[in-house]
Amino acid sequence: MKFEEAMTQLEETVKKLESGEVTLEESMELFEKGVKLSRTCQKLLGDAQLKVTQLLAESDKEVDFDTENL
Repeated sequence: MKFEEAMTQLEETVKKLESGEVTLEESMELFEKGVKLSRTCQKLLGDAQLKVTQLLAESDKEVDFDTENL
């Protein structure tokens, strides 16, 4: 799954949860889906960050990522 696709699905899931128009059972399913999508997004971002860091290291440049807001 691509990052953009996962992020779009996560946003749609959050909107459904925030709507208040779903049952408790549906809310739990959506919450579980949202957690999985969030983890997927975090992994994809982490992979991209590692790749950029490696590429910059190969070119003798240093990069400092602010991972606090991920």
